[in-house]
Amino acid sequence: MRRRAFAGALGLGATGALLSTGTARAADGRAADGRGRQVAPLPPDPAHPNGIQVETEIVGGRRSAFPTLRTKEVHAKGEHVLSVEYQVQETGYWCGPAATRCALSARVAAPSQGTLAAELGTHTGGTDHISQVTRVLNSRIDAGQYFTREMPNDPPTQAQIDLLWSDVVADIDNNYAIVANIVAPPGNQPPGYPPDQTVYHYFTVIGYDTDHNTVLIADSASFNGWQIYWLNFSQLASLIPPKGYSA
Repeated sequence: MRRRAFAGALGLGATGALLSTGTARAADGRAADGRGRQVAPLPPDPAHPNGIQVETEIVGGRRSAFPTLRTKEVHAKGEHVLSVEYQVQETGYWCGPAATRCALSARVAAPSQGTLAAELGTHTGGTDHISQVTRVLNSRIDAGQYFTREMPNDPPTQAQIDLLWSDVVADIDNNYAIVANIVAPPGNQPPGYPPDQTVYHYFTVIGYDTDHNTVLIADSASFNGWQIYWLNFSQLASLIPPKGYSA
């Protein structure tokens, strides 16, 4: 049975954790320049002291600088956090696979980022379209559970904002995480992002808190060590246009 009856239209492009200069930031120290050539890497960032804002346990890669973390589920009045596996993305252009893997881990044993990169059709320029994420989520969980939502208006309409909030609450209450494709320009960025760059990215929404009007983000880029953090919902709504999300 489908959780919702509405399915959004498809048609938006997307990239994966790319900076506006065309250089892909690689969390594992690798990078490509948008045409597949290797370029000098940016140093990886382990977790910032405030970069993991919920309780987690290490479930893999304990000796690694970037272990696999599992969040602790919280289901209290006004606050709901899913138990998911978080990994830093393994290349600068695998934010789509990493975000998809995180969402899958709320429901099933998630495959590797490499396996998902192949299924998504991810290349050195990223994952082209949010509908590719929707397709893979449905293929690995329950067909028809995820829909592609588009937010082409920038700023978004109130109806689009209301639908996004409704999707966040309904999905997380039913133990489904949301994958969002965002565009984060200077002046409107999540914490830790390079302030002089526009970042094209995928991340996963894994919780909400109605008391503080916030959503919990699992962000595989680990920009300056910010990995799992609370973000104001209105900012999330402003970051998605003109892209979309899988819900």
